[in-house]
Amino acid sequence: MRRNKSRVMLLGVSAAATLAVSSPASAGPTLVSGPSPFAACTIGGSSTSTIFVNSEVEPWVAVNPKNTSNIIGAWQQDRWSDGGSHGLVAGFSFDGGHTWAQTSLPFSACANGLGYERASDPWVSIGPDGTAYAVSISFNNSDNSNAVAAAVSGDGGQTWGNLSVIIANNEPTLQFFNDKESVTANPIKAGVAYAVWDRLELPNGNPYANLHTAAYRGPTLFSKTVDGGKTWSAPAEIVKVPSRQQTIGNQIVVNQQDGTLYDFFDLITPPFNKGAGRVAFIKSTDDGATWTQPQIISTLQTVSVFDPNSGTPIRTGDIIPEPAIDPATGQLYVVWQDSRFNGGKYDEVALSTSTDGGKTWSAPIRVNTPSGRPAFNPAVRVNPAGTVAVTYYDFRNLKSTDTTLPTDYWRTTSPRGGQNFGNELHIAGSFDMKTAPYAEGYFVGDYEGLGATDTEFVPFFVQTTGNASDPTDVFVAPAP
Repeated sequence: MRRNKSRVMLLGVSAAATLAVSSPASAGPTLVSGPSPFAACTIGGSSTSTIFVNSEVEPWVAVNPKNTSNIIGAWQQDRWSDGGSHGLVAGFSFDGGHTWAQTSLPFSACANGLGYERASDPWVSIGPDGTAYAVSISFNNSDNSNAVAAAVSGDGGQTWGNLSVIIANNEPTLQFFNDKESVTANPIKAGVAYAVWDRLELPNGNPYANLHTAAYRGPTLFSKTVDGGKTWSAPAEIVKVPSRQQTIGNQIVVNQQDGTLYDFFDLITPPFNKGAGRVAFIKSTDDGATWTQPQIISTLQTVSVFDPNSGTPIRTGDIIPEPAIDPATGQLYVVWQDSRFNGGKYDEVALSTSTDGGKTWSAPIRVNTPSGRPAFNPAVRVNPAGTVAVTYYDFRNLKSTDTTLPTDYWRTTSPRGGQNFGNELHIAGSFDMKTAPYAEGYFVGDYEGLGATDTEFVPFFVQTTGNASDPTDVFVAPAP
């Protein structure tokens, strides 16, 4: 959610499925999302809120390691202009991503689940036994309540149960907001998964302004399940920051050779300006019981993203680093938005890698094709063959005379090691970014999804449609 911090309460826990099968596209990416199951819901609005019904944004995806034909994704459904959505929806496929159905995730009142007015930050991960874990930030727009919640699927994403509230802050005088959670299933221990998020104290709608408040801080919290999501451990603070510091974008990856956990995040410290974040990580060698102190990988020199012609803001994952790990060797990778390659003029995609468990890191390299235009929302994955893939959006097809904002989605790959990216593939576009939902900028998500099979990759992303009544959809580029 990041910028607009909102609130929460608890009610019922059942979620009705809405199945809408999508057909494979004849060419190009395959449509994943269907009509909104929440279109008639009126919960969560205000006099200053705009709802973009039938919009889908901020998708994430996971490939089932037990059956790689089974793919599960999740996204925000019906985005609000001032934070969150009517609810989260999961899509599932059993044929490698060529056809899809959808079901509501039980994280909001519109989904007949938790009684929170809105939900955000969808995430899904699948363990070696096929158990899928989904998490949400659920909150109310009308008071100070918010929570991190989790649910589990044992049938490939068709139904979701074991609904759990990992942490909730529902007091009327609340000064905490739990934000930007993720979940990672342990790839070698069935039934084990880890949730991480930042917990903001004295939150308001702008974390950059918060940094100037002496009492403000945003540590990282951690919880895990060892019984397949039936129960979750009491949240523990694993990155302890002083006042006027916070983390954001926490994500865990697991070394399959020795079980080490690595949590990556952006560490925001004063003196702060938009372009002086720090890509950082901590690690645990005892399954999350204890953690190292943060180690800085690089500065995060974002200048945010704007329409190069009009200057209109595009809301992106500008302060969200994205990590990956080679499942065969444990080599670590992280990508983020950075302006260092063009003298601070616009964001591009930076990558750094470590071959020694994070002790040392390579100098950041530019991964995107340089075009004189921004590139943003990178995702990175490594398949078992060691191929490294990075996906991203860019504006390379924008002309100086355009009043629209042509946007394209790309994938580039490197052999194991991540030093020689090429073989660029045009996945989708051009589409007009200026027809996306407007939420402090035109918005398709703070992140996009990217899955990996044994030899291929599964980009999972949002495009605009040009249809005001259905402004965005989720698409996948399935392997052949």
